[in-house]
Amino acid sequence: MQEYEVKRGNTSDLEDRIQTGFASIFAVEPRKKEGHYIISYGSMIRLEVWPGEKNKTVFMDTETDPTVLSMPDAEADKIILDTNKKFRLFLDLVTCFTTKERVKRAKKGVEKNE
Repeated sequence: MQEYEVKRGNTSDLEDRIQTGFASIFAVEPRKKEGHYIISYGSMIRLEVWPGEKNKTVFMDTETDPTVLSMPDAEADKIILDTNKKFRLFLDLVTCFTTKERVKRAKKGVEKNE
């Protein structure tokens, strides 16, 4: 499970962005269970997303599909790369931070804890 910070000023419509991201990026309608949004896509048999306290963060938990990992490399690579690309786009949309900004903030967080 990972927790990602949501960019300040973008917390009020977090749940809308989560649902929009699933529809526009993954082209999948999520199941909703106890405030968590859940889908299966590509190399993930489960991508579970839910807002954190006051929508200031978003939690994501993933589970990899072992059948994809047991495929020949050429087949598996296509699926894994597509899944990874869409997951990163989804993170960008939901958190309102680019990948570069998320990495920078994560490094600051690690340095604070040391």
